[in-house]
Amino acid sequence: MPFTKDSQEYNWLKRVSLQFISEKEFDKIEKSSVKLTFKKGETILKQGGLSTHIVYLEKGIVKFNYENESNKNLILTIVSSSKILGGANLFYKDNNLFSIVAVEDCEVILIDADVLLSVMTDNAKFSIMLFNMASEMFKKSVLNFVSLAHKQKEGRIADIILYLAHEVYHSNSFEMSLKRKELAEFAGCSTENVIMTLSRWQQENIIKLDGKHLEITDIERIKHISKIG
Repeated sequence: MPFTKDSQEYNWLKRVSLQFISEKEFDKIEKSSVKLTFKKGETILKQGGLSTHIVYLEKGIVKFNYENESNKNLILTIVSSSKILGGANLFYKDNNLFSIVAVEDCEVILIDADVLLSVMTDNAKFSIMLFNMASEMFKKSVLNFVSLAHKQKEGRIADIILYLAHEVYHSNSFEMSLKRKELAEFAGCSTENVIMTLSRWQQENIIKLDGKHLEITDIERIKHISKIG
């Protein structure tokens, strides 16, 4: 179904788009878009599937999964609303490079990639804006891989906790949507390493853990662990 007038998602797309494109061009994008809901654990875009849509995350949190040739799953990044997802599909049109999976219940808008590209072709500034939005998000996943390559497991786990606090939950105290296994896939280590590290940090009063709730109680210690790697 297309957007409904005065809905939040309609107003977001219109406000951003009309800075660069005409009402007529916006209408083309609007008519090609549908809003869908995904339950926790459902796949929004599948790795290897055809690149047919660009995704705008209106509500919720998602993870970008990459499965390598050994069938090992890696989490490239975690993203919270509101953001454009799957932007790489604008520039790599054959297949999805990764899967996008709902970490919690999500509301997304699927925009037909061919329609969007046809509008971008005639609007360089609109294209640059979308490219910049997509690039900013993927920069975070690149920095995560730099951490994976050059830090020990504690430095990597510290980076993940700081990233979740600053970029996903926007608080040093949050209900964590990720399982310990997912934290391990994001940090590039074993689930046992994550459990042991978090437990030790709790004993050292660096964090507090209560079920899924995590609070950073000594932010300077976490930053120091991240820095020394």
